[in-house]
Amino acid sequence: MGQHNHKHSHDHGHLKGRNLGIAILLNIAITVSQVVGGFISGSLALLSDALHNFSDVLALLISWFASKLSQRKQTARQTFGYKRAEILAALINAVSLIVIAFFLLKEAVIRLREPQEIQSGVVMILGGLSIVLNGLSVLLVMKDAKNNINMRSAYLHLLTDMVSSVAVVLGGLAMYLWEISWIDSILTIAIALYLVYSSWGLIVESVRIIMQFAPVHVNLEEIQEKVIAIEEVNNIHHVHVWQLDDKQINFEAHISFIQDLPLSEVNKVLHKIEHLLHDDFEINHVTLQPEINGYCKDDSLVKQEKPHSHE
Repeated sequence: MGQHNHKHSHDHGHLKGRNLGIAILLNIAITVSQVVGGFISGSLALLSDALHNFSDVLALLISWFASKLSQRKQTARQTFGYKRAEILAALINAVSLIVIAFFLLKEAVIRLREPQEIQSGVVMILGGLSIVLNGLSVLLVMKDAKNNINMRSAYLHLLTDMVSSVAVVLGGLAMYLWEISWIDSILTIAIALYLVYSSWGLIVESVRIIMQFAPVHVNLEEIQEKVIAIEEVNNIHHVHVWQLDDKQINFEAHISFIQDLPLSEVNKVLHKIEHLLHDDFEINHVTLQPEINGYCKDDSLVKQEKPHSHE
């Protein structure tokens, strides 16, 4: 059974890598065409869309590299392997979206003060091309984005870029029909604000994982209540719970037994607790330290570590 699971994850990783590769090539094509078109037409929205597309290329490359790294095996030096690589990639990609947003806001405000003539036909054609190719890229990574924070950051780059391109086309149409040049800057500001809004949640989630905070859905008081309800258990204390990545949740704790039991009986109780944590709280990596009641002087659920004295 273990062999089957390993093969499945390998195939899934290969598919994810291939899809990312295709999306990277599509976004390189969009970026080049939009940079050329932006300079020809004089459209800031088109150039900002090109900049965002270029950030997509970088984001997808970071995601692809992190995806490859995370599949490396654990070693004596890297006992967790490179599992956190995808979390770092998600954080880098989300922060880059915020940086791009502020750059776009600055440029849009400058352009509002000094409007320029824009060739709306070129803007609409290249914006339309970007919608089609970004739409294909979004479809390629959509499935993996549901289960993987790294792929979700790449997906967010692509999705916001597709939204940007729709705004660019609508802006080009407004300029063509009514000759409103400032619409280009207004749409750029709207795109920038949307980038900030859509990236913030991803930044918060990836920082939570890196800082080793307990997952939002894990309630320690509820865990304590259910573990103490087990007949042989006196209490649970010195708990640590954290996420290694967006799939693996680690849990460690001391389990204090009411009476001295044979090791075989202790194992049965620990096994019961492991099943409880897995089934009720989706915790999939558990380390429990059994002890007789009173072994630990401090039986707080979460132990407060005292700073080391250098005296």
